Amino acid sequence: MDTHDAQGPRPPQEPPTGTRDALTDVPGLRVGHAQRTEDGWLTGTTVVLAPQEGAVAGVEARGGAPGTRETDALDPRNLVERIHAVVLSGGSAFGLDAASGVMGWLEEQGLGVPVSSDPSQVVPVVPAAVIFDLGRGGRWQARPDAALGRQAVEAAAATEPGAEIAEGSVGAGTGAVVGGLKGGIGTASTRLASGVVVGALVVLNAAGSATDPATGVLYGELADGLPHIPSEDEHAEAEMLRSEAKEETARRAAGTLRPALNTTLVVLGTDACLSRPQAQRLAGSAHDGLARAVRPVHLMHDGDTAFALATSARELRGGEFNEVLAAGADVVTRAVVKAVRAAGGVDGPGGVFPSYTDLYGPALSGAEEDGSPEEHREHGAGS
Repeated sequence: MDTHDAQGPRPPQEPPTGTRDALTDVPGLRVGHAQRTEDGWLTGTTVVLAPQEGAVAGVEARGGAPGTRETDALDPRNLVERIHAVVLSGGSAFGLDAASGVMGWLEEQGLGVPVSSDPSQVVPVVPAAVIFDLGRGGRWQARPDAALGRQAVEAAAATEPGAEIAEGSVGAGTGAVVGGLKGGIGTASTRLASGVVVGALVVLNAAGSATDPATGVLYGELADGLPHIPSEDEHAEAEMLRSEAKEETARRAAGTLRPALNTTLVVLGTDACLSRPQAQRLAGSAHDGLARAVRPVHLMHDGDTAFALATSARELRGGEFNEVLAAGADVVTRAVVKAVRAAGGVDGPGGVFPSYTDLYGPALSGAEEDGSPEEHREHGAGS
């Protein structure tokens, strides 16, 4: 039995003081985006770049239609000890090509598993997973390739430690949607009392919804107990606009696959020293956080896949691993909320995807109306 959700929502963790509230708060992890939005394109790729020595990694897929590469290598029973990057991409199975561009760049840097006495002969380990966004920009053939993957990893390599991560309709989240609304990239982090940092990056592209159909409240904010509740009139108008957008999208996308496929992707990171089985367990906790923020989740038309990366800079003591697991679920929930709030609406040849802000306005929550943005952010729901 999963003890995280069985105990009900727990108080959210605070983001690390003075940092970005992002996956890059985990020392050694860098993130880069690349996307295309012109001439029928609406897709992109995001790369999480590990430190030079690599990261211990785990993975767990719970959706019914995963599109992945090199995930079997992360099984604790297999040979690979560390990975060098994770690729998250649009383009469905076609988008897995983006990982080839990342591998090529890593090889040029001499980063990978050594396979001979020649230091240039390495094989980078680059797990990848994709979302379904085909045709959302209007062109079915517009999908990420090796060149876009290379652009994303170069963007990651060019960032400074602890750099801010762009959120919303960028990278792998460029063509993402959730419940008829625009989805995208969200990220969050927390620091435990022990000093261990846990961060998450989410590519939100779910068949389910991030909003309560009766009220319009974000499920992820209900988990925090600090939701902004739209008025009945606001919600009625928003639902009418969303229904019209869905109808228009179906008209513009006539002839493409129905029902549409989706998939939400997660990368959890920590500077804790984890074994490979522990990293796999942490990847599983990401799905607990996702289930609090998206309903229904893990459907047959989703390919929900979560990775966990451990840079192993801090030793854990006693029951601290349980705290890491709990924090992992919490930051994923908050990253989903931030993805929804950061996304920008799209009105293009492939469909109409309004943003949550388009429908409900920019108010963050009832808490911000009564207090400062900083007070609200401490409770984990701010963007």
